Amino acid sequence: MTLTIDLSAHRAFVTGVSSGIGAGIARALAQAGADVAGCAFEPAEHPGAQAFLQLVQGQGQRAAYRQANLTNGAATRAAVAWAAEVLGGIDIIVSNAGKNYNLGAAACSEADWQANIDLNLAAHWRVAQAAKPWLDQSAQPVVIIIASNHAFVTIPNSFPYNAAKAGLPALVQSLALEWGPHIRAVGIAPGFIDTPMNVEWFGRTPDPAATRAQIERMHPVGRIGTAEEVGALCAFLCSPLAGFITGTTMLIDGGRSAVMQDR
Repeated sequence: MTLTIDLSAHRAFVTGVSSGIGAGIARALAQAGADVAGCAFEPAEHPGAQAFLQLVQGQGQRAAYRQANLTNGAATRAAVAWAAEVLGGIDIIVSNAGKNYNLGAAACSEADWQANIDLNLAAHWRVAQAAKPWLDQSAQPVVIIIASNHAFVTIPNSFPYNAAKAGLPALVQSLALEWGPHIRAVGIAPGFIDTPMNVEWFGRTPDPAATRAQIERMHPVGRIGTAEEVGALCAFLCSPLAGFITGTTMLIDGGRSAVMQDR
């Protein structure tokens, strides 16, 4: 087996590509040779959508973008069918789109709960289910579900986000068992990643630089992660090199989950 991540002739559909981890994943897949169709909640004119097209095309690969609301079943099925049409099929699904709903359990309303479950849990199932007919026709199909370290450990006032994310490893297991051996299903659980959302969070603190330094010290690697690192792991898991990996969710958190107590 050649130890090269080669996704040439692979066709990937990635959700939530307009910024952050989704953009990093799209870049990595394109660098490995895959064509990428992407979607997000933002319209096609949005700078993030345009940046996605440029970064994929900049790697010499085909790119297409569509606005989609993945909390709606019909819209999700239409987006997946569109991706299959523009790419000529689908070999890789990366269900990444999500949003933080960080509330206390007592303060969470029924509307907040439902919105969170629709996007952060059910939407991943909708995307995978809609893509299955095309994955069945692929030679090396894989479904990647982007979960979170909050699926395993969490912090106060991170409900109901953590509850939805905790369901994703079970979804990955079910897909692997029911759709294997032809289709592999793997989860990725990122920890604290340097994304625009987290930069904004730092900016809301009294001393953003000090807050960032404090967070970085909490990680055994001494820093927070990058979207490119998540993308690299995703590209590996989509490749034949990872052919024996399915039904599991892999943490990429800089060792944070190994810490019992902060010093």
